Amino acid sequence: MNIMKRSFGFTAEGKEAYIYRLSNDSGAYIEVTNYGACLVSVVVPDQDRKLTDVVLGYDTLEEYEKGRAHFGAVIGRNANRISQARAEIAGKVYQLAANNGENNLHSGPDNYEYRLWDEIETDDGDNSVTFGLFSPDGDQGFPGNFRIMVKYKFSRGNEVSIQYMGSSDADTVANMTNHSYFNLNGHDQGCISDHWVKLKAQSFTPVKDSGAIPTGEILPVQKTAMDFTMGKVIEQDLDGDDEQIRYGGGFDHNFVCDHYSQGHKRVIARVLGPKTGIVMEVLSDLPGVQFYTGNFIREQTGKNGCTYHRRDGLCLETQYFPNSVNEENFESPALEAGKPYRTVTIYRFGVEKK
Repeated sequence: MNIMKRSFGFTAEGKEAYIYRLSNDSGAYIEVTNYGACLVSVVVPDQDRKLTDVVLGYDTLEEYEKGRAHFGAVIGRNANRISQARAEIAGKVYQLAANNGENNLHSGPDNYEYRLWDEIETDDGDNSVTFGLFSPDGDQGFPGNFRIMVKYKFSRGNEVSIQYMGSSDADTVANMTNHSYFNLNGHDQGCISDHWVKLKAQSFTPVKDSGAIPTGEILPVQKTAMDFTMGKVIEQDLDGDDEQIRYGGGFDHNFVCDHYSQGHKRVIARVLGPKTGIVMEVLSDLPGVQFYTGNFIREQTGKNGCTYHRRDGLCLETQYFPNSVNEENFESPALEAGKPYRTVTIYRFGVEKK
């Protein structure tokens, strides 16, 4: 278990960014950068013990500065969409940036992923690195001086733990996530439609239209394309005639994870890459997860000079539900002044033997 730190170059503003490699005894490792607190690489063994990088990303800092696909990014203060870019917090309405049609997506264009985070701590014994960011009152339109830390940890058992910790001096929204795109066949292996996915979610939140704002309902997945409760290959319903699939151009929906209670961490998803046998389990203490099949990835150059295309990665973004700040029917993402914000998501990797 060890941590190596190296320069990742200089931002457009002339500030130096760094990459941190967290390795375990098997030779597997992850790489993260303090630019955007992004997860750059997850390199784990496949069924033949070949080390395979399973997340999409870029080779250079400049590409992360210019990129708009959110590869590996920490998203905050609020993940996903807010209807009409208006958030009601403690009885007051706040106007946000409308950067996704008339709606707000991932808190607007000035997202945390385009900021240089502070290195708070590297802990060799824990095999972890912690980044910190100060978001002032009014930042992105949200109230409160918000101090946030994100801790990445990589275990001997190939678990990538992402822990979020923070507080605000005024009531605000705290709904952060990681936007990594996974391809368990390898980041450069093309479309993820052959992946097998199981979601522990009996319900989902249907959307109104292609704007992807939920109707406010919580509906059963049974007998719909959204039913992953028994597990299925993505392509089975990816281009079907289901109205919800048409709205998203594929899967881009929030699933209501089973057995939610505040602070309770449980397995919410399992994914298998058939070419490598790599399995990923997702553990979370949050009520929802956005399952997204990369429907809007534009053709672009990724790591090692490969070309990424539409649907070359999938996301499992743990979260409070989209537009939950405005929906009384949804679990609230509100953070009271002075109260601690703490949540954790774990991506656990293994293999399914041949």
